[in-house]
Amino acid sequence: MIQKLSHKNRSIAKELQTLFRASYAIEAELLGATDFPPLKRQLESYSESNNVFYGYFSNGSLVAATEIDEGPDSTHIQSLVVHPDFFRQGIGRALLIFIQNAHPSKVYTVETGAANGPATALYRKYGFKELYQYETDHEIRKVRFEKIIPDTK
Repeated sequence: MIQKLSHKNRSIAKELQTLFRASYAIEAELLGATDFPPLKRQLESYSESNNVFYGYFSNGSLVAATEIDEGPDSTHIQSLVVHPDFFRQGIGRALLIFIQNAHPSKVYTVETGAANGPATALYRKYGFKELYQYETDHEIRKVRFEKIIPDTK
């Protein structure tokens, strides 16, 4: 089940932080990153964020989440994380489909580490096209994807 999260609530923000760290620890390994900024994200960054958070629950536990930054004509998927115990169960796909239904936009964007094969494969499979790659200040190669929804008028 997917539901909007009240991330301003400190206990929910803490759950998000714990989940994000578990997922990002695996991404850091995939990228060979020793200094990975998402692992250092402070609790206040979740609770004070102006973004929208959705959680995916399994048996009452938060096992995946997404953070959305919505603009007037576009939606940026700031984060999409799944707890490692729940990898390869279709949860990332379910969140992507949910985002597109809950936030109809002309353009969707997302970034991930270029060496994060599971994430890049997921985005490509669901119609995201690579825009460009770049190197971060922390020597991590990132890739930006975009999905444009054709105008049906």
